[in-house]
Amino acid sequence: MAYFEWADDMVIDGGPIDADHRLLVDLVNELHTATREGQGRAVVASILHRVITSTQDHLRNEEHLMAQMGFPDLDNHKIGHNHFMDQLWDLEKKLQAGSITVAAQLSAVLRDWLSLHIRRNDKELLRFQRRKAREQARAAAGTKAPLQAPAKPSQAAAAPGAALAKPVTKV
Repeated sequence: MAYFEWADDMVIDGGPIDADHRLLVDLVNELHTATREGQGRAVVASILHRVITSTQDHLRNEEHLMAQMGFPDLDNHKIGHNHFMDQLWDLEKKLQAGSITVAAQLSAVLRDWLSLHIRRNDKELLRFQRRKAREQARAAAGTKAPLQAPAKPSQAAAAPGAALAKPVTKV
């Protein structure tokens, strides 16, 4: 069984964002397997390098997409991204200084990031995308068939269902 399982509730776009997230899942599982087999120190430098480079590319692409879409919480999202990158660079410094605990720390950082950031912060992007798509659909429908203004009291006979009412006859 994998250390970290990809789950349906982590899906954001079914495309490049999810592919990048899945790569991180694969890397954390690769690291965990190596660590469990006593090879963590042998592979941690290579995996950490791959995590850093792929994460930098991913975050740049994700932030570009958010900016293009007009995502309202982009600045806060960037703060979270910067914090994560700081954690990775701190681990890289520890590794270069000879720390023997970097593999375990990297596993925990990646697990927590993947689980919490995707399920909370990146889901905001998904909700925003869906809301924006609904608004665009409504706007497109509105340009094809504009909504009618509510009937004025003098136009009551033209109101929906008015044709079904029996006319009142004065005697």
